[in-house]
Amino acid sequence: MANVSPTSAIGNGSLEIIAFRLQDQEFCVRTTTIREIRGWAPSTPIPHAPPDVLGVMNLRGTVIPIIDLAHKLGMPSTIANERSAIVVAEVNDMVVGLVVERVSDILTVTEEQIQPIPEITISFDRRYCDGIITQPNGMICFLNLQSMFRNDNLNELAA
Repeated sequence: MANVSPTSAIGNGSLEIIAFRLQDQEFCVRTTTIREIRGWAPSTPIPHAPPDVLGVMNLRGTVIPIIDLAHKLGMPSTIANERSAIVVAEVNDMVVGLVVERVSDILTVTEEQIQPIPEITISFDRRYCDGIITQPNGMICFLNLQSMFRNDNLNELAA
């Protein structure tokens, strides 16, 4: 679909994010982690893979894991359709494909727009989210892919 610029730090406390939808909710990540956005394509299943790993796909000669990001976040799995996309990200020196319902936009936000996550429960894992971005038409959960896919998790996928 589209290649994303590797420079997403704008300066002056601004950064570029890519927003996408999962289960009718908005999420985003820094564009610096994104290599490209591809249209939906089925992946090849892997026996005994973790439940959030849909399989693998060939990305120009490199086999990468395809992750059901909704399932990884504890939500019902994404049912892929023609509007679905695979966001190819480089996380902790490994390339992964993240299945999302659809890509919404590429936005520039200021650091002041990123609000801390309110204290919800003790069991809530704050490592997955860097904050909430407030927008005139709603809020966007700002995901931290480096924490979500720690090196030990990625080594299991690469094995």
